[in-house]
Amino acid sequence: MLNKLARLLAAAGISLSGEQQQQLVAYVELLHKWNKAYNLTSVRDPNEMLVRHILDSIVVAPYLAGSRFIDVGTGPGLPGIPLAIVLPQAQFTLLDSLGKRVRFLRQVQHELKLENVTPVQSRVEAFPAEPPFDGVISRAFASLTDMVSWCHHLPGEEGRFYALKGVLPEDEIAQLPANFSVENITKLQVPQLEGERHLVTIKPNKI
Repeated sequence: MLNKLARLLAAAGISLSGEQQQQLVAYVELLHKWNKAYNLTSVRDPNEMLVRHILDSIVVAPYLAGSRFIDVGTGPGLPGIPLAIVLPQAQFTLLDSLGKRVRFLRQVQHELKLENVTPVQSRVEAFPAEPPFDGVISRAFASLTDMVSWCHHLPGEEGRFYALKGVLPEDEIAQLPANFSVENITKLQVPQLEGERHLVTIKPNKI
């Protein structure tokens, strides 16, 4: 798997240390192992996880601004765990409402010795952002309108929402509330992944 990951990273133009690559593979192995009992992801093949979970998560790293992020509806830690591995200087809060997922995340944190990760079991609406975050990240979590509505209290003054999407959701963009606007749309390239990927960056408008 390390060889396959190295090839994927080279194809994506991403440079990581040997330790970071080992951690990403170890995370996939844990995900594969726990998936049998916990049903954390519909992707069953570890080699496919490298493409659809690892690479699909870390390609957004260059576009994140700041050092404190919250991954809402993180599930088994996507994209938060891979991003925490490739951005060790940043802090990631991983939020999910399901206890079994948070237990898995604590195990990952312990086994991979990730000191920049904080798993939290909570509904996003009930989670206080103290202090506020630089970035609110979501992948397959909700529509853009639901994301900004449920998470409006989480970003700081200069904070941004980062929505990882497949095909560009033009209807969702059109329906965004007036107090939020799209700052950037980035078309992402993920080697060996079928279908489109986009990162939609949204900023709150100062009233």
